[in-house]
Amino acid sequence: MKSAQSSNTPRGGLARKLGLSIATVAVALVLIELALRTRQYLKHGSFGPMHVFVVDPKTGLELPPPGRVTKHFSINELGFRGPLVERPKPPGRLRLAFLGASTTFCAEATSEEASWPAQVAALVAQKLPAGTVDYVNAGVGGHRLEHMQINLEHRVAPLDPDVIFIYEATNDLGRDSRDLAIEQKVYTTHADRKSWLGELWLTWYLLDKNLLLGSRKQGAGGAVKEVTFEPRELSLKYRARLESLCDSAKARAKIVCLLTFSTQARRGQDPARLTEACNTSFYYMPYMSAELLLDAFDEFNRVTREVAAEKGVLLLDIATAVPGDREHFNDSVHFRDRGCAVFAAAVMEALGEQPRWRQLIGL
Repeated sequence: MKSAQSSNTPRGGLARKLGLSIATVAVALVLIELALRTRQYLKHGSFGPMHVFVVDPKTGLELPPPGRVTKHFSINELGFRGPLVERPKPPGRLRLAFLGASTTFCAEATSEEASWPAQVAALVAQKLPAGTVDYVNAGVGGHRLEHMQINLEHRVAPLDPDVIFIYEATNDLGRDSRDLAIEQKVYTTHADRKSWLGELWLTWYLLDKNLLLGSRKQGAGGAVKEVTFEPRELSLKYRARLESLCDSAKARAKIVCLLTFSTQARRGQDPARLTEACNTSFYYMPYMSAELLLDAFDEFNRVTREVAAEKGVLLLDIATAVPGDREHFNDSVHFRDRGCAVFAAAVMEALGEQPRWRQLIGL
């Protein structure tokens, strides 16, 4: 009797209600997680985040895991996106290699064939006998020029590339400007933090990322102090890294091409459109304004042009070839399929004006 009476006390009823509430919340969270993972799979062919990395014990680099397959891309057994190339390289084969970060990897492209490196290779192949062209997409999300040099020396060079394309600026700009912002005490948080909970729980990963994006976008609008810099001082480290990478690439390929970097943000856009075009750049650089971002990317492209001239490598000056709109850009710097197609065509047009390239392919 005593036990039965105590189960009917207000305290017992409260415990049952609390337990029911906790169970309801838990079920709701599970259903939300299942719905998000299902949506992620239908959209990307992966139940988790689009970008997954493992540490390569040989180089210490974070690289895509070999054999990973999603809806839009696959990683071959060497850890590169796209088809596996023959080793050793067959006689008469023209091998193209693309060094870069996520903007070269092109996870936003809806197929391997839609990525701009694949399209460049396909356009080159149209000018040569069948079976004489292949390519290596050595782009890795998050990589900077220093990582690309390691990637080149240990993973790409052994594949004997004939032509190396180098396309990167945003990650180097993010790192160099972040260091400056921390030094000036206008920024204290690492911009691309990782959460163990986010790796296990997709709901938390997406919620955390979107809240962070919103707060940093607000900060870039004036809620936090802006970093201050002289463009030529900000680009000094970038120049040194780019010069070193060019030297390494020249020692390993017949032709090296530097590509100027393209962003959705453009001068002349109305303020609201410009802010939206800088959206994901604000995520990584919330201490920047839209005008500062334009100045910084212009400066890095200026350095790219100068280094190309100083090092005697080919300059493909195509930063504005892709229209700065949502039809061509998925976000601030990554291309959609249409952007990839326009960019690849611009690469080919710029290459066609280069005598060394025309000599190489016999035109």
